[in-house]
Amino acid sequence: MRMIATIKDVKAEVKKAKQEGKSIGFVPTMGFLHEGHLSLIKKAREENDFVVVSIFVNPIQFDVKEDLESYPRDLDRDCKLVEAAAVDVLFIPSMEALYPEGYSTYVEVTGDMTKQLCGKSRNGHFKGVTTVVLKLFNIITPDHAYFGQKDAQQVAVIKKMVEDMNMDVEIVPCDIVREKDGLALSSRNVLLQDKERQDATILSKSLLKAKEMIIKGERDAAKIRASIIENLYKIEKAQIDYVEVVNAKTLESIEKVKGEILIAVAVKIGKPRLIDNIQMHIS
Repeated sequence: MRMIATIKDVKAEVKKAKQEGKSIGFVPTMGFLHEGHLSLIKKAREENDFVVVSIFVNPIQFDVKEDLESYPRDLDRDCKLVEAAAVDVLFIPSMEALYPEGYSTYVEVTGDMTKQLCGKSRNGHFKGVTTVVLKLFNIITPDHAYFGQKDAQQVAVIKKMVEDMNMDVEIVPCDIVREKDGLALSSRNVLLQDKERQDATILSKSLLKAKEMIIKGERDAAKIRASIIENLYKIEKAQIDYVEVVNAKTLESIEKVKGEILIAVAVKIGKPRLIDNIQMHIS
């Protein structure tokens, strides 16, 4: 594995791989890797000849400075995990490399897709996400890029950006990886205190109950949403950001459950803000 910090050098490595006829798989991350990230890397390794992983804590997608400062980091550990996963290149750009002095160009998916869900409370978040992802796509020029479905809105927004910008990269969503007790893996889970860690399982439990309601025939999105909220409030420390039932592609709110749907929640338990979701196809 090669660790590369400069845009020039990583472009040269990718160019060489492409000249050799190799397909390029790319996994962008913000580091502090867990089994969820490693599952993306594994899939990229299985489906491509040459795999690039990036680690960059992107400051422009954080709307609160404290969240950026508290984001967990452990580069030495990350490097060992990436190397063990047989990655070809680990790209670790500096802030100055991606956003040099005078930087003033941003990319944004506008409309309801970025105003719903996390977009309601995280001002400018998706503008920061799409800007950095587009920059990384332009640098790495991957054939396939891998994203975790836990960040379902992010996946939908990036897909929309790729479609609108006529980009030649396939976005590959990958299943949520969970702990044995159902908690979706997240770099922020390490910030949970002991009791908070136990309480955090209420997110997946509430979503599973909603899924059962749908399987048994419930089609009223408002009733499903109310059931989730009732369950979440069983946890004293839970501060609900949102509970939504939406169209999985457009992220528009729906009244009746039909077709491809996304049920998504965001809840603060203690300091960390946790997100989770389930997707279903209903005939």
